Amino acid sequence: MGLSSSTQKDDQSTTTTVKKQIFILSGQSNMAGRGGVKNKRWDGVVPDDCKPDPSTIHRLNANLIWETAQEPLHADIDTKKTCGVGPGMSFANAVKDYIPGVIDLVPCAVGGTAIKEWAKGQKLYEDMVRRAKSAASSGGEIKAMLWYQGESDAPSQNAAGSYKTNMETLIHNVRSDLGLPSLPIIQVALASGDGYIEVIREAQKAIDLPNVVCVDAKGLELKEDNLHLTTAAQVQLGHMLADAYLAHFG
Repeated sequence: MGLSSSTQKDDQSTTTTVKKQIFILSGQSNMAGRGGVKNKRWDGVVPDDCKPDPSTIHRLNANLIWETAQEPLHADIDTKKTCGVGPGMSFANAVKDYIPGVIDLVPCAVGGTAIKEWAKGQKLYEDMVRRAKSAASSGGEIKAMLWYQGESDAPSQNAAGSYKTNMETLIHNVRSDLGLPSLPIIQVALASGDGYIEVIREAQKAIDLPNVVCVDAKGLELKEDNLHLTTAAQVQLGHMLADAYLAHFG
């Protein structure tokens, strides 16, 4: 099927517009998804909440082409590591019945990345903005950015101490470069990490900007590495992100 079309015919053969709701998925490995990955292999298990829906849920692939969204969402984006289940598909399946049109996901997360690598002018940031603009150019509306990152900053006292300022700068830059001054941002407070994790978590929860909300992942089940969320926890996080979006912005 052609996913680039923004119109469809109804029973009377009149043309109606299909609303395309775009969500940016960004951050590091727990957004990219490591659910079901062990010994650098993904087990291929796709929970019911993460099943593809070709008519409703699409993803922008690495070549900026729309296709049916399916796990692992970040396989061609976070290419240096093995990707598995993340929160994106369970999020999309949870919101699709409550907002009109199709759900367009724009995966951008890359594992092991510090927030300084997401600064304006850096490759990760510029790639994210480029992908978001490409997604919107097909006629869709960017509805929110979902952000889960910070584990790579937790070991450093300096990085943890400056996290709040850097995250606020990132939010301002993304909104400015996308021309969306009120773009909703849903960030995830860390569930894991070494060193100054509580400093990062407090910074995430302390950000007080319009249309920025925080979902707390602490307590979600972790894999044996005590860093990455299990498949079940990723599904749960997707529902938490969906609840936050629908409650605040939906």
